[in-house]
Amino acid sequence: MKIIYVTITLALAAGAFLAGQEGATKKGGGEQSFILQQAPLDKTVSIPLETLHKYYGDMDSKKMQTLRMLEGGRYNVNIRRITAAETALVHADTADVWVVTEGAAMLTTGGKLEKGKIAGGETHAIKPGDVEYIPAGVPHGVSGVTGSITWLNIRFDTNYTK
Repeated sequence: MKIIYVTITLALAAGAFLAGQEGATKKGGGEQSFILQQAPLDKTVSIPLETLHKYYGDMDSKKMQTLRMLEGGRYNVNIRRITAAETALVHADTADVWVVTEGAAMLTTGGKLEKGKIAGGETHAIKPGDVEYIPAGVPHGVSGVTGSITWLNIRFDTNYTK
């Protein structure tokens, strides 16, 4: 019964997203990020590949770069989908795990962040199937996007103790 409830909850949230109803939250730089649901503490959530593909298409039609599938406060699971280079950034207390699902680009990490660009970092190609771990405090930026690139972004805070 719990699995059915989670599936129905996710389906309802996804339906609201796909229908374009309210639920977006403001991110830095004016970008809108839609949150599908709060991450449950007592049940699992399955998101089939077919559902991800529907999200990708809707993100394209709405020109969205970020869709937050699960919000957990100190952690979240997002889809990032971009068509051009982004300003490099650093998260002081948040680590990222990326799983590239579509497209290709160049990822620059390390070095020093200077006016939205990385000086002295290392650059390598990323493509579908690649997994990237970016520790808190490490500058990172995507450039050289070929068409578009999509990745699942699992983010978690590192500044707390249990």
